[in-house]
Amino acid sequence: MTQKVFVTRKIPQEGLNLITDKFEVSVWPNEVPPSREEIIERACECQGIVTLLSDPIDEATISQLPKLKVIAQYAVGYDNIAVEEATRRGIMVTNTPDVLTETTADLAWSLIMSTARRIIEADNYVREGNWNVAWGPELLLGVDIHGATLGIVGMGRIGQAVAKRALGFEMKVLYHSRSHNAAVEELVAARSTDLDTLLRDSDFVSLHVPLTSETHHLIGERELKLMKKGSILVNTSRGQVVDQDALVKALSEGPLGAAGLDVFREEPISNDSPLLKLTNVVLLPHIGSASKKTRATMATMCAENIIAALNGEKPPNIVNPEVL
Repeated sequence: MTQKVFVTRKIPQEGLNLITDKFEVSVWPNEVPPSREEIIERACECQGIVTLLSDPIDEATISQLPKLKVIAQYAVGYDNIAVEEATRRGIMVTNTPDVLTETTADLAWSLIMSTARRIIEADNYVREGNWNVAWGPELLLGVDIHGATLGIVGMGRIGQAVAKRALGFEMKVLYHSRSHNAAVEELVAARSTDLDTLLRDSDFVSLHVPLTSETHHLIGERELKLMKKGSILVNTSRGQVVDQDALVKALSEGPLGAAGLDVFREEPISNDSPLLKLTNVVLLPHIGSASKKTRATMATMCAENIIAALNGEKPPNIVNPEVL
């Protein structure tokens, strides 16, 4: 009997083709993600499911999927999945690591540069017909990136890629991470320090940590008050790493000069969010890995994971190997 797979959103065709060649596949047809109830209805007879970060694959959902053998996450992070419950039920969980490292680092730098030089404000200034003088000494003044201090919170693969890019700007690099990384320290002359010191001494702070109980609201009101006046915070990790209410206050009243955000407490961001009223924040719709090449490679990796699992083999990117 052909095994069944439910894909919770249309992923790039490169990956879909691999899955549909092997299994009976159902793909959620809408851009709006399925609810928990819809996931259960569509996947209750499936052996495999391809999920995204917005899918609630919690204990309640998993308990209603009795035939499930593998959850293939189309992402690096998997905090939306109850991994312990999946493991207890003998279900493999996989993800798509490494491939989006450089692409996400590029985006972090896009946010650093666009906030520092007020690119979005400048673009709107021109489009709205406000550019009436060819050149003004104080028009849309930003801050320099070159020679500044960059603080990286989380020196994993993406944090390292961000640090390497700082070389071209001759920046001083500080980092705070669970472990020291001697190779990166030597490569970019980075210095490990505690979080408070990093926040006090950095002109730019870029966040690259997973969402865990320890990192939830890692950057709160106290931490934001430690930051330099006029400094810039960039978050491409997870929205809940930052206390969003405290962030709004820090952007409105200081000390923050600006912020660049690709992730939020709730996604999509609500239409009445106070962040939308602030001109000193760049807001992106969670597009850290959104290059054509990277997303296609992620789809292929996801397919390879689910094919291996349903063939009784060890998936290339299993996150709970103890299940085997």
